[in-house]
Amino acid sequence: MSSAQIVSATAIHNKLGLPGIPRPAFPGAGLWQGMISTGQPGSSQDIKPFTQQPYPLQPAVTTAISSYEPAAAPAPTAPAWQGRSIGTSKLRLVEFSAFLEQQRDPDSYNKHLFVHIGQTNHSYSDALLESVDIRQIYDKFPEKKGGLKELHGKGPQNSFFLIKFWADLNRNIQDDAGSFYGVTSQYESSENMTITCSTKVCSFGKQVVEKVETEYARFENGRFVYRISRSPMCEYMINF
Repeated sequence: MSSAQIVSATAIHNKLGLPGIPRPAFPGAGLWQGMISTGQPGSSQDIKPFTQQPYPLQPAVTTAISSYEPAAAPAPTAPAWQGRSIGTSKLRLVEFSAFLEQQRDPDSYNKHLFVHIGQTNHSYSDALLESVDIRQIYDKFPEKKGGLKELHGKGPQNSFFLIKFWADLNRNIQDDAGSFYGVTSQYESSENMTITCSTKVCSFGKQVVEKVETEYARFENGRFVYRISRSPMCEYMINF
């Protein structure tokens, strides 16, 4: 089973009465690995940007896939996370978690993290993320309309990332009463936008469920923040 999360953004001009934050133009794709201690959910996550092709795209050729080199290092003026975390100069993922909450009475509360990608402090000495050829996983999301191939073709191609991680399913649940399965994610940007988050679950190459959510910006500490908090997990994922 595979899952894809698509986040698209539409710029808003002075909707909040706040000017956009000046930002430098950064080359390549930016990525960010979660700060998770060993043994915690997501501790062996693997994050890679997809290899970029010239834009606009040229017709595909039937040649063997050659080796790909890592993206060039960002300019010295770029933040250290650029090229090392999940995001681009326009929008980046700050945190993502999938969890189970149980509260059978006011005095009994428990939260279990299945997956958690958190913040970390990057330095310019950290290695850049490795690129991967997107053609290697086209078949995982093969929808004729809105599939991975079509979305990647529309671009921007530096906004696609392959994220693999372990989920902690070591949880024995005999009674689901009072249980809540949810997902929380947070993004940030230097621009005031409206973002749309589409989460798709695919099984054996077929899409089985999709959820679309819209979030608006909140201006905090000199940046625009987008939070999708406690979004209910779909029944398909819970039963899986």
